[in-house]
Amino acid sequence: MTQRVAVLDYGMGNLHSVESALREAGASDVLVTADAEAVLAADRIVFPGVGAIRDCLAELRRLDCDKTLRLAVNRGTPVFGICVGMQSLMTRSEENGGVDCLGFFDGTVTRFPRNHSDDDGTKLKVPHMGWNQVSQGLEHPLWDGIEDNAYFYFVHSFFLPAVGSDCVMGSFDYGVKGSAAVGKGNVFATQFHPEKSHDNGLKLLANFLTWDGTC
Repeated sequence: MTQRVAVLDYGMGNLHSVESALREAGASDVLVTADAEAVLAADRIVFPGVGAIRDCLAELRRLDCDKTLRLAVNRGTPVFGICVGMQSLMTRSEENGGVDCLGFFDGTVTRFPRNHSDDDGTKLKVPHMGWNQVSQGLEHPLWDGIEDNAYFYFVHSFFLPAVGSDCVMGSFDYGVKGSAAVGKGNVFATQFHPEKSHDNGLKLLANFLTWDGTC
């Protein structure tokens, strides 16, 4: 049976790249929309995001997409957040002077340190942009068929520390240990961009397309 995937369209995110990647991963029915009825009728939802988190959350709330997303999660619909979409699911972000987020996960998103460097003193550029390995901290159906420490593509200046939280499903090392993926119940989200991560990203999306929302 064909299942519909709704890509949440609130004006922020690589919407068409995400749509194309989902189709390449095996989805035959993908709808890019902010319409609550259409989103709630979908079998699974992708929540992308790029740019400043304050702008993302303002548009999300203006269009009532936050309420739609909460209803879908409460119904048990599998949800996949990407990049700022993942950060928006946390309790709070320090970006833009401090922003209250959606609170699906506990944790505060913070900025990479000024004059950021690794353990041997080598200066690291911010934003963190490019390929990095992801250590799979916990088993999850979305990691099926993906090797531990596989490479994924990142673009971000803010991150969720990978300590003190039981929702971290994967981590990256970039002078600090950050959360590459978080998950709880029927929600899974990544800091990296699966739609830009070639075979590993497509495998992750393919796993999402068959995931029933349980761990």
